Amino acid sequence: MSRLRGSTGWRRRNRGGDGAAPTIAPTIAPSRLSVRDLLSEALAGMLQRPARSALTGLGTVLGVGTFVAILGLTATASSQIDSRFNALTATEVSVQDTAGGGDPQLARQVPNAFPKDADTRAGALNGVTAAGVFWPVPLGETTVRSAPVAGAGGERIPVVAASPGMLRAAGLTLGAGRAYDAFHDGRAEQVAVLGSAMAARLGITTLESRPAVFIGDHPFTVVGIAGGAERKPDLLLSVIVPRGTAERLWGPPDNAQRARMLVVTELGAARQVASELPLALRPDHPDWLTPAPPPDPRTLRAGVTSDLDQLFLLLAAICLVIGAVGIANTTLVAVLERTGEIGLRRALGARGRHITAQFLAESAAQGAVGGLVGTTLGTLTVVGVSALRDWTPVMSPLTVAVAPLIGLVTGVLAGLYPAWRASRTQPAEALRR
Repeated sequence: MSRLRGSTGWRRRNRGGDGAAPTIAPTIAPSRLSVRDLLSEALAGMLQRPARSALTGLGTVLGVGTFVAILGLTATASSQIDSRFNALTATEVSVQDTAGGGDPQLARQVPNAFPKDADTRAGALNGVTAAGVFWPVPLGETTVRSAPVAGAGGERIPVVAASPGMLRAAGLTLGAGRAYDAFHDGRAEQVAVLGSAMAARLGITTLESRPAVFIGDHPFTVVGIAGGAERKPDLLLSVIVPRGTAERLWGPPDNAQRARMLVVTELGAARQVASELPLALRPDHPDWLTPAPPPDPRTLRAGVTSDLDQLFLLLAAICLVIGAVGIANTTLVAVLERTGEIGLRRALGARGRHITAQFLAESAAQGAVGGLVGTTLGTLTVVGVSALRDWTPVMSPLTVAVAPLIGLVTGVLAGLYPAWRASRTQPAEALRR
């Protein structure tokens, strides 16, 4: 029972002017409910039904815990995306052969603006770890087959001419054999490297028998089978041949698909290298080569973080709404079950606002406790996932500080209607039930 405090006094009432003796009528001061009593009643209401209180708070625990975990994992994932971007894209520079530009005659005169020693020149720049030139070989209707007989199972497979440095820049990982080198490129040897899927497609499963592929009528000894590529994974779907061999057999790159260079740099050196490459490669005509430095990682990080935050914040809000609905439903059931108690309190002098405050205090306390527990579980989830994935956990202090308050507000909002419903209960009707 709440401690409803009041004071009783007496006042004199005159019955009229007929000289009759006056009567004494009692006066009752309005009842009061102190904050201490309110908190005591809210705690008692929770402890009297511990199982129901736990289930009621579970909605807030799940909502706030999901809220904290999602925001923490979003920040952690954004940090990992940023670091991986720095490790790959931020260390990659692409150079396009633009000799001739809009002049077709000049483009025919300079079919390949990259010099023969382009790999060496680019590698001499400070900060460059690997560099190579490549282009798609224009074969027309020429097919690739693994049988020496013309027309026997030939397939239209792309052929890419690549310098030895290009294989290193692409980060090819060889499952069998080896990559060709400057010796094969300089002597225009007819050797090739295949991706594992392309080798299986051509029926080549081992290099022990020194297999060969036939590009048109030209045989190429398969010296290596690549299992993966850190950059330019489309190379795994092609037959890769040395640059010098492609120029000897099929000529320079086609004007429609001119040569390009892939340059891999150390972290932080990409933009400086991009500005130096045209002059280092073609000091006579640096305008024939156009470098493309990587985008600013800060801009990408901001965009990725913003998109992830908006998406996962919406999911967290949905979880909080589900938790609020659970609290409201359980609190409303509690109001219906405690109708007799509410009627007795009203009969003893409790006002409607006292009943409202009591049920709001109970739902707020359950929301606050659920918010604290949910914040703890959400933080532990972020740390646990980061430990399993070998990530660095990233948590905003503001999220950890605000999450319990969100649980409190959720509990108050969820208890508004049940508390209002309880305050509208009439004592006479409640006591008859």
